[in-house]
Amino acid sequence: MDQELQRQYDNYFDMFSTAGWKQFVEDLEDISDTFRIEDIKDEVDLASIQGQLKVLKQILYFEDSIRRTHDELLESNDD
Repeated sequence: MDQELQRQYDNYFDMFSTAGWKQFVEDLEDISDTFRIEDIKDEVDLASIQGQLKVLKQILYFEDSIRRTHDELLESNDD
């Protein structure tokens, strides 16, 4: 892995270790938990909620995705 790419990953890892990131993720989890099926009014509302949940999940799984990709790159460099 080149130095620039490793620096980008290091920046992510630094961010993930902050209290602010942890608070941000907890807040998003709380928001995600507020969606209730019985609150869906119609198909348009359903589509909107599905879109919102998709974005929330992408953000919530962002750290795991970055860590997994980094690990895979390290493993491929070892081969």
